[in-house]
Amino acid sequence: MTASFIGPRLKALREKRELTKRDTAKLLRLAEPELHAMENGAREISPDELMLAVENLGEDIDYFIDPFSLVGNERFSWRQTGVTPDVLSGFERKAGGWLAAYRVLSPMVGVPLSHRRTSLSLTESSRYEDAWKAGDRFAADHDLGEAPATRLVEVMEHALGVLVLMVDAPDGISGAACRLPEMDAVLINRRETIGRRSFNLAHELFHILTWENIPPDQAGFIENSRVERLANNFASSLLMPTDVLKKHGEWSALDDDALIRELNMAADRLRVTTSALRLRLSDIGMLERSRAKNIDNARIRINGRRYPYSDVHPPLLSKGFLEVLSRSLDQGIVSMRRSARLLDMTFDEVAGLLGGHGLESDIEL
Repeated sequence: MTASFIGPRLKALREKRELTKRDTAKLLRLAEPELHAMENGAREISPDELMLAVENLGEDIDYFIDPFSLVGNERFSWRQTGVTPDVLSGFERKAGGWLAAYRVLSPMVGVPLSHRRTSLSLTESSRYEDAWKAGDRFAADHDLGEAPATRLVEVMEHALGVLVLMVDAPDGISGAACRLPEMDAVLINRRETIGRRSFNLAHELFHILTWENIPPDQAGFIENSRVERLANNFASSLLMPTDVLKKHGEWSALDDDALIRELNMAADRLRVTTSALRLRLSDIGMLERSRAKNIDNARIRINGRRYPYSDVHPPLLSKGFLEVLSRSLDQGIVSMRRSARLLDMTFDEVAGLLGGHGLESDIEL
């Protein structure tokens, strides 16, 4: 049986159970070098060995062989606050199913996985100003225009090959970056406001672009860690490039009322929060820190609106993801039942989701 994903899953389970290679090899009736080769994908596992693993390591067979599951070689970096480990791990398993399905099905329907990994020349010891410059440079290099947030998903998907999924995440989860050997992905909580979504997207992009040089915090999301502050600075400058902000004129020359009106309008155009724009202008010296600090927060809350505005949330998941699923359904590679279970939906809900992205399937419900 293929060792491409069974071996890493076996290794992950051994480490989770805190077993040595020697003890695990005995349970599977193997020599240690054989187990080592199996865990590293150089040796296949026989059906008898697989059953021994199921019997002795406390997981059912789906753990080892389900292709729509991520176990063993995936790495997630979650942007979350106050989420319990059980809730986070449960959602990670669910999201992992989507990513695993895309990884398996894409090549089968003629959509090759992209491996176009690029990186930023930053390290954990880089200055925060270096992260600002990197964000400015990224926006310019990829021609993101006057409102970078409007084109960022497109650039991430088509220029960088990053799968971007809009998801309904539990409260407290804003987004995540995920690295697999074959692909990168970003998950964004689509139920947050447009300004927060924009910032979360750019923040997770930083982690994708710096994964090797600046690994995300291994102990989990630490809001004020140096890594997260570098990510925040990169995201801020990418979404609000210096050259774009200069085109608005002399911010400091405006009187208080005019300044607040312009901040709120500019934030809407940029698809960011006014608070983020105020901080960005202060950081780069286009607005005096004392004046930025003294702006009445009540007048820039919700970008100056008296009531929360009705933000149309983006469609669930992504058109690219669902195109792969639709083709897989039409070609009989995956069943509607399996698709519904993967998405935790009814058949009608799956059909409605496809239709919402302008897709149809020939499968009869």
